[in-house]
Amino acid sequence: MKLYPVILSGGAGTRLWPLSREHYPKPLMPLVSDRSLLQDTALRLDGVPDQGKAVYVCNEEHRFLVAEQVHQLDRQATTIILEPEGRNTAPALTLAALYLVRNDPDALMIVMPADHVMTRPQAFVEAVQQGRVEAEHGALVTFGIVPDRPETGYGYLRRGNALHGGAAFTVAEFVEKPDLPTAQRYLDSGDYYWNSGIFLMRAERWLTEVERFAPSILEHAGNAMQHGRQDCDFFRASKADFLSCPSDSIDYAVMEKTDRVVVLPMDAGWSDVGAWPALWEICERDANGNVLRGDVLAEDTRNAFLVAQHRCLATVGVEDIIVVETADAVLVASKDKAQNVKAIVSRLKSQRRDEYKTHRQVYRPWGSYEGIDAGPRFQVKRLTVKPGAQLSLQMHHHRAEHWVVVKGTARVTCGDQVFNLHENESTYIPIGERHRLENPGNIPLEVIEIQSGSYLGEDDIVRFEDVYDRVQQSQ
Repeated sequence: MKLYPVILSGGAGTRLWPLSREHYPKPLMPLVSDRSLLQDTALRLDGVPDQGKAVYVCNEEHRFLVAEQVHQLDRQATTIILEPEGRNTAPALTLAALYLVRNDPDALMIVMPADHVMTRPQAFVEAVQQGRVEAEHGALVTFGIVPDRPETGYGYLRRGNALHGGAAFTVAEFVEKPDLPTAQRYLDSGDYYWNSGIFLMRAERWLTEVERFAPSILEHAGNAMQHGRQDCDFFRASKADFLSCPSDSIDYAVMEKTDRVVVLPMDAGWSDVGAWPALWEICERDANGNVLRGDVLAEDTRNAFLVAQHRCLATVGVEDIIVVETADAVLVASKDKAQNVKAIVSRLKSQRRDEYKTHRQVYRPWGSYEGIDAGPRFQVKRLTVKPGAQLSLQMHHHRAEHWVVVKGTARVTCGDQVFNLHENESTYIPIGERHRLENPGNIPLEVIEIQSGSYLGEDDIVRFEDVYDRVQQSQ
């Protein structure tokens, strides 16, 4: 049987704000290595025999970012399945299983969240190889992380009877996140593992179990798959059908109800990097226990996590502290209170501020733009357009634009005119004029855009043509 990686990339990572944001979340960020967490996940099974191409499940909003990161690995995904809206992990996995059994009825799935870290990936590969036999015979295999501390931030599994010489166990109980005394008792007993959220099973077996315990999920996910459509590298699930799907996790929908679940203990240096202290735990630290990223000066500072992205960050006489500086936000938190960062994100969201959602640099399928300055009736952006890429043919009701090329060559459409602009040349786009910006060159195109008008919101875009299928969407 072929083993297909199924990579679920739906986590928002709100407790890692201000680095992780709704439109550029934790799985897409290089938090531990030079690669993103999603890319590290995709590479984790290198060397496993009889492996099929990976299937990714992600939100519609992140489709081009995921596709670009997969492309950077020089790999072709089986497909990238797009969820119109997140409905938790059970519907996402059901979509992937339905997709796989279309082409390979005997497909095995190794289901991995895209935002986990393993410092000993070879141990994970060995555990997967051990679990294949159980999965091939119909078991739903989950991987239990051997705990090394009384962790209160994870759910636990209590093992039952040993199977096949003690390599795997039945699962006697799923338990919620405990308080500290209970977590210590779990650790001391040796019968409990952290619930990793990583699973190994036959795709067809998952669908059978979903039909038994969550038939509504199978019905609506099946309709979403049947009425969906292939769009280049993407498979778009039917929005109306998928939004009718109940929102539920893999554990709650099936794993806690079935008698087919098996746990395989694993010690692979696993972390779900759920909050800043977890990232501090797994990163390389200096002699004073500090993790330092960027232009940081730490004086008489101990056991701190300090990140500076845009300016010099200096600390004096502090310890057990988190400081994360970005272009538009700075987080300062005590390490033991860092789990509460999500409360700040909730406040930003309730106040309708952009900082919970986007960075100052916003990624688009054609490249990115970054806000430089803004005031009454004007704003300035830096646009970076990838070689060969183009923005949509569009117009604005309320703003005019001035474009100045600072690097590369731009091909400009303005009304009926099409012309090239070179470095240090500029043009003017009047209000209401159809226009497009393209990069015909082999290097990134950089343009300074000055907008002026009565309304400068990103929703003031009317698209007429777009190679990225965004005619009905905002830029």
